[in-house]
Amino acid sequence: MGAEVIKIERPGVGDLCRNLVINDQKIGDNSLLFHTFNRNKKSVALNLKSESDLEKVKKLISSADVMIHNFRPGVMERIGLDYSVVSQLNPRIIYGSVSGYGDKGPWRDKPGQDLLVQSLSGLALLSGNAEHNPTPVGLPVLDIAASGNLVQGILAAIIRRGITGKGGLVEVDLMSCAFDIQFEQLTAYVNDNKEPSRSKIANANIYGAAPYGIYKTADGYLALAMMPIALLAELLECEALNQFTQDDAFQQRDEIKDIVADAVKQRTTTAWLEVLEARDVWCADVLDWSRLLEEEGFKALEPLQTVEVTGGEPIKTTRCPIRFDGEYITSSKPAPLLGAHTNQIIL
Repeated sequence: MGAEVIKIERPGVGDLCRNLVINDQKIGDNSLLFHTFNRNKKSVALNLKSESDLEKVKKLISSADVMIHNFRPGVMERIGLDYSVVSQLNPRIIYGSVSGYGDKGPWRDKPGQDLLVQSLSGLALLSGNAEHNPTPVGLPVLDIAASGNLVQGILAAIIRRGITGKGGLVEVDLMSCAFDIQFEQLTAYVNDNKEPSRSKIANANIYGAAPYGIYKTADGYLALAMMPIALLAELLECEALNQFTQDDAFQQRDEIKDIVADAVKQRTTTAWLEVLEARDVWCADVLDWSRLLEEEGFKALEPLQTVEVTGGEPIKTTRCPIRFDGEYITSSKPAPLLGAHTNQIIL
């Protein structure tokens, strides 16, 4: 979006993400993951334990708009770059801090890692069917949620600075973000204190009424969202559903879902979509990535971009999902080599 984003990395080692390899994929000496996280950024290699390098960092901070770190609580105080120090260097700076569990309480020093926080927060007990083990979300959903909340806080602080002229401290922790994305379910629970349970089959929301969930068809899977039981009985041509009223949709959801599952598996996904979509029922095919990438809906969104990697083959990755004035934001600039911009930025 036009910002100059500068990473401060350790000389010789760099961001640990440079060596965080998933799916055994590397580009040159760095992980493919690093390239996707850090495209279009700059790298300055400085040792924060060196007094002379620390002074160079402080000089850079004095002219920055925003500073972000995700060290555990207490680390920046030991280094000498906590908010009380940085705000004296630059009263207009927006100082963003991300931690696992905030700066107080018995969890303060636990590792702030996505899977661990999902587990502690109850999130892993929302997915999967009743007989399944706790099932975490299959991507770092709390890292993503925390990043989004941090951005919102920083942007709000920038707007406030435009009015007051003063910077501020914006703090986000993964655990609070885990509670935030569970706001519907947690709100329901803390207002009745009744332990929720997952559906026996087709679980998609612990408080969701039947038929909400994913069902196996004759050749694949079908997702069904909210819909009246009477309409469901009609469209599935399922007489057994007529014994239930809409008031039964939550209290007897497992019984209803069992009947729906038996009915849905009698036809193909395409056959059901033709019936259900014709009546504007909320339903969808369940695609794997090979089929997804062939869909015209996927292609119409143009969700991929090519990044030219320094010293390596070009890579494809996702673009920014935001549009400005009708245009998507893309950039072919790669992630930086370690320290590539040190001499350019640190004069």
